[in-house]
Amino acid sequence: MAENLINNLTVDFFFISVLSYLVGSIPFGLIFTRIAGLGDIRSIGSGNLGATNVLRTGNKTLALLTLLSDAGKGGAIIIFTQHFYSDDNSFIPFIILSGILLVLGHNFPVWLRFKGGKGIATTLGILIAANWIVGIAACLTWLIIALLFRYSSLAALIAIITSPIYAWHLNDTNLVILTGIFVILAFFQHRENIIRLVKGNENKINLGKNRN
Repeated sequence: MAENLINNLTVDFFFISVLSYLVGSIPFGLIFTRIAGLGDIRSIGSGNLGATNVLRTGNKTLALLTLLSDAGKGGAIIIFTQHFYSDDNSFIPFIILSGILLVLGHNFPVWLRFKGGKGIATTLGILIAANWIVGIAACLTWLIIALLFRYSSLAALIAIITSPIYAWHLNDTNLVILTGIFVILAFFQHRENIIRLVKGNENKINLGKNRN
């Protein structure tokens, strides 16, 4: 019986890992800009695949669609994982495993030579699905900082840094662990942005006229 349990857990862990990574690695920003005839988003602005860089094309609609899609893929898989899998018999809860692989897939997609985005929208989507209070609090934190300072990277970092605090106040141990890992991933992906912020030459959010 114990052997069957271990085998089932192994299959489940493998399935959730592969599913989360592959869905996380879907580059919506690249797909949408190419469909719209705007070329390769990686050759525009920062070269990032996320909504902030898509906004630099001047197309606010595509930027919003990218934001919602990147967040949605994270949220959808977390909801799927929560619905079909129980964490009771696993030494690493599936929610933690799925969340990590979703963000790693977005940040390091295998079909783009492991050069992806920053993972913030996907992270926020995961948080909303895992615990909507923590997720909404993190989103509001991002919005407030972005409106005050107009730096997307700064807003993202502060939103992710504060998310473990929100999770801790709600006594959600698994989410504290997951958000702690998200902090590490966010800082790693934003290391160049941090340098530019310190030097004072980081690009600000531009909400100029829509080109389309």
